[in-house]
Amino acid sequence: MRYYVIVNPISGHGLGEKSIPHIESSLRESGLDFTLVRTERVWHAAELAEGAAREGYDVIVCASGDGTVNECINGIMLAKKAGHNSVAFSVLGIGTGNDFAGGTDIPTNLNDGLKALKENKRKKIDLGFVKGGYYPEGRYFGNGIGVGFDAAVGNEAVKVRWMRGLPAYLIGALKTVFLYYDPAQVEIVLDDKETIKQVSLMISVMNGKRMGGGFKMAPESKPDDGFFDLCIAETASKGRIFTLIPHFLRGTQASQPEVKMRRAKKVTIKSLDKTFPAHADGEFICLEGSDLALEILPLELEIIHA
Repeated sequence: MRYYVIVNPISGHGLGEKSIPHIESSLRESGLDFTLVRTERVWHAAELAEGAAREGYDVIVCASGDGTVNECINGIMLAKKAGHNSVAFSVLGIGTGNDFAGGTDIPTNLNDGLKALKENKRKKIDLGFVKGGYYPEGRYFGNGIGVGFDAAVGNEAVKVRWMRGLPAYLIGALKTVFLYYDPAQVEIVLDDKETIKQVSLMISVMNGKRMGGGFKMAPESKPDDGFFDLCIAETASKGRIFTLIPHFLRGTQASQPEVKMRRAKKVTIKSLDKTFPAHADGEFICLEGSDLALEILPLELEIIHA
């Protein structure tokens, strides 16, 4: 088998570049036939992944955080649409959140990820597809969509240069509470069966379990069950937001009156007044959005996991 390893050298505040010698030596010791390349710009990982799939590589490995993982998934899917559908995917977790890996049983640390590649245990998972914002033709995602507060938190977390993982997102959440939030009134339609209209603090549409390196937005979610798991929170005061945050860390937010948990295969989100920010796997799909349409794509991607 041939492995194509895509490394974002600036992921994890430079951990990507520092990890390359260890990745190369470990893959050689495992006897794996691999090519390693570095990303150089936005969307480069998608181009590299699509090219590798078209060239017949057996496995594409993304050594980076969730944003580059998302680009790789999009590249793989673009190649699949063109008939190149035999490539598997895995992740070496060296990013800030590593949420895609954390929700799909892929190890979230580098050494265990390298071990998983050697052991080559596989399964198929669902993917999501979203249209709207900067992507009227659509963009694929593996972990989840965040609308509102959590999108704003992610925007603040990336500005925290001295810290990685969950602590960076906690700092982002604190900054967001004080600097931002003017939530939109939205209409959420689930499978054309249920309509929810409310002023929403945030809406998380999850294929995985968590966002922000540890916020358990959908603790019961399974990435291979053919459904999104949604966490929908009504607006709340600043003080109340602080008391809700621990529930999202523990995954107990369903017990709180502001929070609704739902499951659906198709979701539309429409603003009824002001615009909203949204991200897909941590990558912004809009800063001033008004309409999003999402659907689950069952068992679209084969992954190597622990």
